[in-house]
Amino acid sequence: MDWKLEVVSIPVADVDRAKAFYSEQVGFVVDHDTQVGDGMRIVQLTPPGSACSIVIGTGMSDAAPGSVRGTQLVVSDIEAARAQLVERGVDASPVRHFEGSTQVDGPGGDWNSFVFFSDPDGNGWGLQQRPATG
Repeated sequence: MDWKLEVVSIPVADVDRAKAFYSEQVGFVVDHDTQVGDGMRIVQLTPPGSACSIVIGTGMSDAAPGSVRGTQLVVSDIEAARAQLVERGVDASPVRHFEGSTQVDGPGGDWNSFVFFSDPDGNGWGLQQRPATG
């Protein structure tokens, strides 16, 4: 039996601001924006090429806005992905890699090149370059 991760909830303070950030600046596709009832709104967004989406909204969770850290996306070209984020106004870190537990500026080897950014609430994201496949 396959177990596939479908949705990750990201707690935000302002749904419209977060929706604009993830769709217009990060480039996620808005799958739906649904007002379920009084006090419950669900906005689902999906990164291009991903089988897993995020949801933001109201009335879904009591998690504090900005409390999610370490959500990670993989990309085939870390430099191009960073350039796209910066071009869209996202405050993205330089490309970094790890030497032991220390972050060092510049690309690393296979699976060891990263870019970090946060949404307007402080939820932390990482981009990781995956090795090229033949």
